[in-house]
This record gives sequence, C-alpha cells and structure tokens, in this order.
Amino acid sequence: MGLRICSSTTKFLLLSVAMMTIISSWAATFSGNETDHFALMEIKRQISDDPHGFLNSWNNSIHHCHWRGITCDARHQRVTTLNLQGQSLFGSISPSLGNLSFLKSIEFGENKFYAEIPPEIGRLFRLRNLNLSENTLTGHVPINLSYCSELVTVNFRDNGFTGQILEEFGSLKNLVFLNLGGNNFTGNIPSSLGNLSLLNDLSLGLNNLEGHLPEELGNLINLSTFSVSQNFLSGNFPNALFNISTLKVISITKNSFRGNLPDDIGLKMPNIQILYVCANDFFGTIPNSLMNATKLRILCLTANKFQGKVPRNLRNYLPNLQVLAVGDNLLGGDLAFISSLINCSRLQVLDLSYNNFEGELPRKIGNLSSLLEQFMMEVNKISGEIPLEIGNLKNLYLLSMYENSFSGTIPSNFGGFQSLQALNLAQNRFSGLIPSAIYNISSLYSLKLQKNFLEGTIPLSLGACRNLRELDLSHNKITGNINETIFGSSFTPISLDLSHNSLIGSLPIEIGSLKQISIFNISYNNFSDKIPATIGCSSLEYLNMEGNSFQGSIPHTLASLKGIQYLDLSQNQLTGEIPRDLEKLLFLKYINLSFNDLEGEVPSNGVFGNASLVSLEGNSKLCGGIAEIGLHSCIVGKKENIKLLVIILLPVLLIVILFSALLLLVYPRRDRRNRQSFIPPIGDKFISVSYLELYRITKGFSQENLIGSGGFGSVYKGVLNQHGDRIVAVKVLDLQKNGASTSFKAECRALRNIRHRNLVSMVTYCSSIDREGQEFKALVYEFMQNGSLEKWLYPDQAHERKWPRSLSLIHRLNIAIDVATAVNYLHNQTQVPIVHCDLKPSNILLDSDLTAHVCDFGLARLLLKSTENSSSQEMSNTLAVRGTIGYTAPGKLLF
Repeated sequence: MGLRICSSTTKFLLLSVAMMTIISSWAATFSGNETDHFALMEIKRQISDDPHGFLNSWNNSIHHCHWRGITCDARHQRVTTLNLQGQSLFGSISPSLGNLSFLKSIEFGENKFYAEIPPEIGRLFRLRNLNLSENTLTGHVPINLSYCSELVTVNFRDNGFTGQILEEFGSLKNLVFLNLGGNNFTGNIPSSLGNLSLLNDLSLGLNNLEGHLPEELGNLINLSTFSVSQNFLSGNFPNALFNISTLKVISITKNSFRGNLPDDIGLKMPNIQILYVCANDFFGTIPNSLMNATKLRILCLTANKFQGKVPRNLRNYLPNLQVLAVGDNLLGGDLAFISSLINCSRLQVLDLSYNNFEGELPRKIGNLSSLLEQFMMEVNKISGEIPLEIGNLKNLYLLSMYENSFSGTIPSNFGGFQSLQALNLAQNRFSGLIPSAIYNISSLYSLKLQKNFLEGTIPLSLGACRNLRELDLSHNKITGNINETIFGSSFTPISLDLSHNSLIGSLPIEIGSLKQISIFNISYNNFSDKIPATIGCSSLEYLNMEGNSFQGSIPHTLASLKGIQYLDLSQNQLTGEIPRDLEKLLFLKYINLSFNDLEGEVPSNGVFGNASLVSLEGNSKLCGGIAEIGLHSCIVGKKENIKLLVIILLPVLLIVILFSALLLLVYPRRDRRNRQSFIPPIGDKFISVSYLELYRITKGFSQENLIGSGGFGSVYKGVLNQHGDRIVAVKVLDLQKNGASTSFKAECRALRNIRHRNLVSMVTYCSSIDREGQEFKALVYEFMQNGSLEKWLYPDQAHERKWPRSLSLIHRLNIAIDVATAVNYLHNQTQVPIVHCDLKPSNILLDSDLTAHVCDFGLARLLLKSTENSSSQEMSNTLAVRGTIGYTAPGKLLF
C-alpha cells in the first residue's frame, strides 16, 4: 500500500514538474514575443520616411512574425531575421534593436539610415550576418560589436564611418566576409586581422588608411578576395600575400606600394582571376609565370615602373583574359607579342599607351578578339602604315593612336567602326585625304586628327554628324571654304578647332547656329571679310581668330558672350574702335587685339583694368586706357583740338565755378558719404571653375547629389578633380530670387581675404552661363560631413538630411567655443570688421570631428570704422538690422 502511495506521489510530482515547465515555456515565449513586438515597433518609429510603404504591415492587426521582412523561428516564435534591404528607408537605427535577442541576420543595406550604430547591438550574441552597406551611417564602429562572437558576415561598405578599424575584429573567429570599403577609416590596418583564419573576403578600399600592410595578413590561408585600393598605404607589398593559393582577386590600385612581382607568381596563385596593381611604384619585369594563371581575366599593371618586354607566350595560356592594361610604364621592344593574343577570344581592353614600344603594327592585329572595345597605344614610337586588317575589329568604341610615328593614309575601312565613339590619330605623319566614311559613323563623339599632314576640304557630310561634339583638325593642310550648310541642326559641336590650316573665304553667318559650342579656334588660316555678328553664342568660353585677314570693325555682339574667358582677334586687319561693352564681360581672363589697325580710346574697366590680361601692341592709333598699358593720352599730340577746347570750355568753367560758389553760400555744407567702390568678388587666390565642370561633378545637379536648399538656392555634393579629388559642396544660387545676386557678392566680399579654422573654407567659385544661356552663379565650399548644427539639435525636422541626432555635453561646449572663436575673429581680428547678420544653428556646419564652422555670409556686412567725416546716417546703414526677418531660434538650447 505504501509503495502505491509513493508511486502515485512520484507520478503527481513528475506531472507537476512537466506542467510547470510547459507553463514556464509559454510564459517565456509570451514575454519574448512581447519584447520583440515592442522592439520592432520602436525600430519602425525611428524610420521617418518609407517611400515604398514597406512597413505598412507593421501594425497590431497581425502577429509580428507575419510582417514584411520578418522571419521567426518555429519553436519560440522569436525574430531571427530582420530584412529591410533596398527599401530607401530614411531614419536612424533604434537602440531597441539590441532587444531582439534571437536575431541571427540583419539586412539593412541600400537604405538611408544615418547617425551611429547603437552600442546595444553588442547584445545580439546569436548574430551571424550584419549588412549595413550603402547607407549614410557615421561615427565610430562600436567596440561592443566584438561581443557578437558568432558573426560570419560584416558588410559596412559605402557609409561614412570614421576612426580606426577595430583591433577587436580580430577576435571574431568565425568571420568569413569583412567589407569596410568606401568609408572614412583612418590609421593602420590592424595586424589582428591576420587571426581570422576562416576569412574569405577582406575589402578595405576607398578609405584613408595609411602605413604598411601587416605581414600577419599572409596567414589568411582561405582568402579569396583582398582589396585595399585607393588608400594611402605604402611600403613593400608582403610576398606572403602572393603565396596564398586561394586568392582570386587582388586589388591594391592607387596606393604607394613598391617592390616587384615574384617570378613564380603565376605558379603560386593558380586561381587568380583579377590582378589590379595599377598606380603604385612596382618595378622590374612582368613575370612570364603569369601565363600559367589560366583563370586570369583582368591584368592591370598601368602607372607603375615596369620595364622590359611584354611576355610573348600568351597564345595558349590565357583563354579567359578580358583586360590587358600595361600603359604608363617603361616597357619597350616591338609589338610581336600582339600576335600571341589572338587566342584570347574574350579580350575587350588592350592598353599599351605611354611606353616605349616601337616598330610596326603586325597585320595579325586583325585576328584579335571580335569583342575588343578599347585599343589604346598612344605616346609610343610605333611607325609605319596602319594595316588594313585593323578594320576587322568591328566592335571598337575607343581607338587612340596619338603621338606616334604612323604614316601613310588613314584606312578607308575605318568607316566600318559603327560603334566607334572616340578616334584619336593626332600627332602622327598621316597624309592624304580624310576618308569621308569616318564622318558617317553615327556614334562618333570625338574625332582628333590634329598635327598631321592631311589635305583636302571639309566635306559637307560633316553637317550630318549629329553626335560629334569634339572635332580637332588643326595643324594640317586643309584648304577651301567652310560651306554654310555644315553648320546645320545636326552638327552641334562643343569644341571645334580648325586652326593652322589654309582655309579661305568668309566665315559663314550660320556659325551662330552652334548654340552649344564652348571652344572655337580658327586661328592661322586665310579667312577674310568681316567677322559675322552672329558669332555671339552665349555658351562660348574660348574664341581664337588670330592670324587671319578679317576686316571691318569688331562686332558689338561679342559683348553678348557672357561666359567668354579667352578672346584673341590679333594679327588681322580690323579697324575702328574697341567696343566699350567688352569691359562688361565679367569672366574674360585674357584679350588679345594686337597687330590690327584699331583706333580710339581703350576702355579702362573689366579685363582692361589689368594690363597683364590685355595685349594691344601694333595698334598705333589706340590711346588712353590705364597707365600700365603704356598708351599715350587721347589728347596728347592734338594741340589744335586742345586750343579749341580751351577757347570753348573756359567761359563755361568760369560760370560753373561761380555757380558752385553761390551754392556753397546758400546751402549749408553736408557731409558726404564715403562710397565704397565694389570690391571684386573673388581674390587672386581663387581659380574659377567652369559651369560644365560643376555640371559634371554634381551629375547634372541631380536630386541624388542634392544636400539641401536655402533661401537663395540649393547645395549639391561633388568631387572636384582639378583641386585634387576634393569633396566639395556646390551652392548654386537661384538668381530669380530677390537678393540672390547681392548675396553672392556679399559672400565673396566677406570670404575673399579671411581664413580661420572655424569658418567654412571657400574652395572656388563659378560665375558663368548655363546650358540655357542664362546667368549662372555658384560658390564651392569645403564639404562638411556632419551637416548643420540644426540637424543635430532638431532631427525630427530634417527628413532631407542624414545626420546623427544626439550631442554629448562636451561636444556642445566645444561647438559653442568654436562659434564664439569665429565671431571674435570676424569682429576683432580682421582688417575690416565683419558682421555675420544671420548666425543661427542652420548656418553652423560640423566637420567629421564635430568641429564647428560658421557659414553663409550672404547677408554679411563690412563694418567701416567711424571717422570724423562719417555721418551718423552712414553708421546706421551699416548697422541696420539684417538676417532672417522675424526669426527666433527654436526653443531647444544648445545645452
């Protein structure tokens, strides 16, 4: 009986324990579900813009496991995958993400998330995949990320992260994929990355990394992709990396690595497919063993110091080769190796330019791959005639052979290149006629044949070249007239150079139909008659008509060339006066009117106000102008006229003097305002940039590059190449708005002579004509990565910007000190005190280190110091209330 009771008691206890376990499991599941639900709702709340309505299903009507982008595990119904990939979502990443404790995969790529990664992400100890690529995240990567010890994939490509690469990445032993490219990481590459024995892909390109590559990277025996391109790395490239047999991609272009390629590189790297070592300091010869790398698709060795010959045994070894680029080295010898490329049936790009190759092109060039698209051999010593077999390369769209010693005629079968977009045969010894078939290539954009011995006339078929934008036939033996039908609606060049030929006749008035032309050069021909008045194309920036026989007066319509920067009418037979309106051409940097027969007074303003920008010699009848030009006064040598003037004007002058004396007696003397003459908007330290350059770097002022807009215009992001690939902010003024032009002058006046670490630095400017012929003004500033202070203080009001939303007390204090320092400089340390007149959070920008820079001097005033002759009216005008009328900064304080 006792045993039965014991047995019953045991069963009851076991059943109770089981029930408690089930109830506990249910409770945990319910609690976990609730936690996940609240965390997801908080993540949604932090997303302020959902253009595709992706998060519409995230509501209380259905269980969160059924929301779009959510995957839950079957047992616990806990969130394991959060996939918001490619939805253009705008917002910050909520710290509540750290509460999704079962999360294994985060896919946030291709969105517009901004601010920093919340450190709470370190709680996700089950996380295996983290993809935040192609967003605008900033700040340092949180060190807590190293707590996610299960991570296999980390992709932070194309963001704005700063600071150094975490040493702690080396502790993520399961890491297979690490991509930190396209950010602003600085410092050295940590040697701890060499501990990641499972790593397959390491991509660190497009950053600001420096120093040497750690030798420990040679321990990554499973590495397939290694990319550190476009950094500031230097030193010898570790040979240990060339010994990793699993490597398929090496991309180290645009650094300062030195050394040579190992002789056995092709044997030790049998799987290599892409070898990018361009733009470094490698030297020595190209190893023959590369021909054993049969999987090689891209071999780019350009811009190094390789010498010797290109290996010739390519025929049977590189069947997959698509790109062979060895340009800009010290290679030489003949071109026999081209014959060994005929079995490279996938070859698309062949670059041999800027070397010392010599001899003739082999006829087997016509047996190269029918897929060949780009063939570059410029700046070598190649001679002889071009073999007709080259016409077999039907898919060429770029053929560049300039600056060699080619001779003979241009093959007529060039007309068969129906995909050709750019043909450059300049600076050779070609003779004979230009094949008319070339002008029938409908896709041709650029044709450069200058500095040869070509003959004949300009064919009428040129008028049908609807896509031709660049044509240079200069320095040849072209003869005949320019037929007016050439300048029709189809032929609309941007650059046209016919200089140094033997063209005759008059310039057709139809030249005025070239509405898009920017460069027009017909110097040193035999043109005669008058310069057509229709030449006033608003887009023209460079006009050279030097060394012809043009007659008559200078057309007044030249003053309508609002964007002209260079004008040369020298060595002609022009007569009459210099049109005074030419001094109104604000962007004219040089004018040459020398050796004509001009007469009368030289203007004194505009370009004529700087003797170094004007050439007038050989015009004996000119007079006046500024003293530095050295012409005699317009009344010197005219004694009879002087006597006549004295006789006529003396009585008048006496009457004026007497009348003035009476006025002084009758009316009280009034103080005169000291009028400040207009200060030239730009100092000599700035080099202006053209409208076309700004149009290019901002992708046509596209919405994609738009940073923001203000009272007088919009601001775009771009990379200015002529200033060293510098990231800039381009402020384009809307000149239709009242005060915009005044704002441009005021900002230039304020910024031209000041320099301070807490003021936004102006890089350059543009004052030109746009594609529609309208006036265009823009200011180019240093780009501030962290946007305006307003976007930090009031993030809910800033959907267009992508900046973090919180500032520490230390940051706020430093910003206040920065602004105060800038204001003190403007008020007390400049030669003429400057009053900003519009200081507010939106006019304070923050750089990558959160250093504050005061910007927008469109309403600034130069504060003239009071003198004894200064009236109270003058001072009141200078100190008048300016800025944003009725504006009061929002209630939230900096502290």
